[in-house]
Amino acid sequence: MGYPPQQPPYGQQPGYPPQPGYPPQQGGYPPQQPGYPPQQPGYPPQQGGYVPPQGGYPQQGSSPASTVATYNAQTLPDDDNVNPYAFSVSLNGQWFIQKGKMIAYYGQIKFEALSAGPLDALVAGHFHSPLYAHDWVIAEGHGKLLLGDRGFDLNSFDLEDGNLTIRAGNLLAFSTGLTLKQSIIPGFLTLLGTGKFIAASNGPVHFVEPPIRVDPQALLGWADCPSPCHHYDHSYMRGVLGMARNMFGVGGSSGEEHQFEFSGAGTVLMQSSEAVMETAATVRELEGQVGMLGVGGLQRLNQVITQRLAAEQQR
Repeated sequence: MGYPPQQPPYGQQPGYPPQPGYPPQQGGYPPQQPGYPPQQPGYPPQQGGYVPPQGGYPQQGSSPASTVATYNAQTLPDDDNVNPYAFSVSLNGQWFIQKGKMIAYYGQIKFEALSAGPLDALVAGHFHSPLYAHDWVIAEGHGKLLLGDRGFDLNSFDLEDGNLTIRAGNLLAFSTGLTLKQSIIPGFLTLLGTGKFIAASNGPVHFVEPPIRVDPQALLGWADCPSPCHHYDHSYMRGVLGMARNMFGVGGSSGEEHQFEFSGAGTVLMQSSEAVMETAATVRELEGQVGMLGVGGLQRLNQVITQRLAAEQQR
């Protein structure tokens, strides 16, 4: 399995105004396009067949006129970023799109719910997560489809016979060459197959190799490696403070106390912030687990929710 090299990095398109001041991407990624700053020495070689997307956001020009760009259906990029916060999909067929992520489009495009009768075969072959089905539509037709997500950074990723798991709230769209399944880790979805997908992140995405422990809120996803396990810093939880946290059902939520631990070969994707995008599907996923609890468990869960609400209201 592996991932082919990405499209030419955003910001290196002919005619796009250069912008000074954006820091070059650090790390030992595969060789970049000609003229890209040299790789930093000493970074370990990338394991496996995963090729992270090449960095390079557009640089701002010195002249005020050079910072303004006006697009039409012909000048919008094909399957590439318009800027760090908007992505242009060159639609010629069908894509799965998360609801609320389309911001504009050119051409003849229609949006159908996954329950639409003529699309049954497509959904049955490529979408296997009923918990998230109400959050998605199928974009069908021909034209340029512009995607955005609350001003978060957007990146495209290509999979070739790939296996990548990503946080559900960060996945905006994927092509029909990929199959979506619900991960065993709550709040995450797994993409299998060959195709392109678009994901949002709170800040730039960083790619690291296991073994590593990652703050759950900074974790964006992982590729070609086993699912993570939970790691708790028990020494931090001991003592009076730890007993109080266990008693009142709070704590254990920061990266210093609780991490996801990855081992084996593969690649881990991290965003540059601990701000997680809240989604209604996460609540539905928790609701689905309630049916497994008895009376004692439900009473305990009610206490924890009440205490958590009181703590949030006092902030």
